[in-house]
Amino acid sequence: MKQDGPGLLLGLDTATSLAVVVLGTRAGALLTIDAWPAGHRHGEELLLRLRDLFVHAGRTLTDVDAVVVGTGPGAFTGLRVGLATAKALAVSLGCPVVGVATSEALLAADETAGHPAGAALLLPAGPSDRVLVEGGQARLITGSAEDGRLVDGNLVAVDLDGRAPASALARGAAAQAGLGHALLRLGGARLDLGEVDDVALLVPEYVTLPRGVRSEDGEVAWSHGRP
Repeated sequence: MKQDGPGLLLGLDTATSLAVVVLGTRAGALLTIDAWPAGHRHGEELLLRLRDLFVHAGRTLTDVDAVVVGTGPGAFTGLRVGLATAKALAVSLGCPVVGVATSEALLAADETAGHPAGAALLLPAGPSDRVLVEGGQARLITGSAEDGRLVDGNLVAVDLDGRAPASALARGAAAQAGLGHALLRLGGARLDLGEVDDVALLVPEYVTLPRGVRSEDGEVAWSHGRP
């Protein structure tokens, strides 16, 4: 298994409405990136986008020393396609794979953009509910229920047009734009610490409703399934 090499990383994230593929160095330098609104077409487009990414960079898959993949939380289908692709590439190339929580990467991108640390991240959980991720913990906000944290100035909202404050949505869009670079930085840092994931145990984090929600306290239970 390739562990040391020059450090070319392939990163991909399919947890939000904006799918991202990126090539960069282990030190976090970005070489080339592609991001597109994937809709429900992850299975149709992801491999084609990856092919074009390598063509644009003048590199090949065999140059990759490690794969970094966003694990969510996020959309069920998109996550499964992304994780399955990342794991298949890592196995076929004989290189490490590192999972990075998409929520962590989005908040890291927000902080890099100059916003205060300690922000909360708001994500959709189906057509009417939302999930608030703060301090690595997730809490379900059902329906149109309001929550004091939703009007806090230190809030990042992704994929929630009309369901979150405008300032939080603007920060969310900027965080999505910086997601690929954040994946490289966080993934490279984990690799430097020797934190490589077991392909068999690396799973997506997604919210399934109503399964996975304890109605008596509104706590979100992340459902882990193998892609």
